Amino acid sequence: MDKEYKIAVLIPCYNEGKTIAKVVSDFKAQLPNAAIYVYDNNSTDNTAIEAERAGAIVRYEKRQGKGNVVRTMFREINADIYVMVDGDGTYPADRVHELIKPIIDDEADMVVGSRLHSMSRSEFKPLSLVGNKIFLFLLNTIFRVNITDLLSGYRAFNRRIVKYLPLLSRGFEIETELTVKSIERGYRILEVPVDLVPRPEGSRSKIRIFKDGLLIFNTIFALLRDYKPFTAFGLVGLTFIAIGLIPGIMVMREFLLTGYIHRIPSTILSVGLILCGVLIIFFGLVLHTISRHFQELDYQLQNLSDEEKQDDS
Repeated sequence: MDKEYKIAVLIPCYNEGKTIAKVVSDFKAQLPNAAIYVYDNNSTDNTAIEAERAGAIVRYEKRQGKGNVVRTMFREINADIYVMVDGDGTYPADRVHELIKPIIDDEADMVVGSRLHSMSRSEFKPLSLVGNKIFLFLLNTIFRVNITDLLSGYRAFNRRIVKYLPLLSRGFEIETELTVKSIERGYRILEVPVDLVPRPEGSRSKIRIFKDGLLIFNTIFALLRDYKPFTAFGLVGLTFIAIGLIPGIMVMREFLLTGYIHRIPSTILSVGLILCGVLIIFFGLVLHTISRHFQELDYQLQNLSDEEKQDDS
């Protein structure tokens, strides 16, 4: 199956000297004709040496952060099918065929190895599991989808996503951006269950739970603002209006009982908050209109690009 397509396995790495050789060897065994690239992100251990000994093509990205590495990999590597996997040895290489099959069959543009699928038996730390569940709830509620794993680092892509999806993230929030932008641009996403296993003895996770969690939350809100501005600004505007109604109801109650308004500061506060809320909702509506026009333009550009590829072929 892999002989008919040019497959690239992309492995972003930072201090994974204890595990990278096995990851490279496992994927070479599963995809013997694939090119395996390890991008070393300023490792201070023997990651690059071990990867090269195992048969990987080693390249370097000096800008720190997984998102920076992924953007560089996507820009530099040309292939028909891309597999991205972490170098920590926690993802099973033998599931790669299930990931790339929907890409080959043109059933999906991105396939995610879901660690939280109902058929998966993944081993998570309690705090990590809670964080994943919270982000999933936000994603599925806001964008009205049914994704089971937002943060998986095990994915397969076709060339269209890799070359045309604009990515800006610098750190571990890159998976969130990949998922949300693929959803909003209408790319087909499938999930296949994978079992996450614990890191080997002596290997340490690079994720900073609270700091990276805040970055992921901020990314979700930023993408909501960019792709669903009416929803984002509408929620903020309604919050202002609801807060403004609290003193407003007290003022109205006083006026109905006495015929006078004595709480002038409360009246000013209520009117100000309600007006701010209405203005914020109005701005959201304007931005929503602009966003829709840009989405239509992007859709037309994608169609033109696809037509040019068909003409060339």
